[in-house]
Amino acid sequence: MNDRPTGPGSAGERLLQSHLGTGDRAAAFYDRQVQPQLTPQMLEFIRRQTMVFLSTADAAGNCDTGFRAGPPGFVVALDARTLTYPEYRGNGVHAGNGNIVENPHLGMLFIDFTHHHIGLHVNGTAQVVGDTEQRRLYPLLPTDTAQSRKPALWVHLTVDEAYVQCSKYIPHLEPAPRPRSLTNRPKDGDYFVSPAPDRRRSEYQGSGHGLPARQHE
Repeated sequence: MNDRPTGPGSAGERLLQSHLGTGDRAAAFYDRQVQPQLTPQMLEFIRRQTMVFLSTADAAGNCDTGFRAGPPGFVVALDARTLTYPEYRGNGVHAGNGNIVENPHLGMLFIDFTHHHIGLHVNGTAQVVGDTEQRRLYPLLPTDTAQSRKPALWVHLTVDEAYVQCSKYIPHLEPAPRPRSLTNRPKDGDYFVSPAPDRRRSEYQGSGHGLPARQHE
């Protein structure tokens, strides 16, 4: 039979497993791979990572994906059930963190593209905490997670489950210094939309020196 015993996974997963006849394989994966907390191997893996992909949804189920990066260990493992990472000043939207305020479920995906070509899913319940409060509770948090930048917030995750992302489709990437931006590259804010009007041009007309156009009496 393909019906697996009660355990990890959603009702939707179980429905598809039954329909496609994969219940036995799924049960074996759940039994061996899905962990209720981070194993020592998982903790060591997270300490080496320099990036993580994030998934959140608001109370209505509208999704957002995010990406964070930093030096190795910028996602801090406080213990086998707790992760935290810093948030810095950005565009002010707070899409992912706003979702967490409404719906605390957070999915994290760490991928090693350069050495072992393997990934780690970590799912849990998160909250958004101010920097002062988080450091009061955890005074040993690192202060050098980004050069000359102080975290505005921390995302604090209580782990519900963690499991492997297999290596089959993970591409190989080589670390390299970031090249200087191309001179003809649009600014970030103009990259996917039409450039914003240049207000300076509307205020200063006709002068090659950036001075207001002369008014004729």
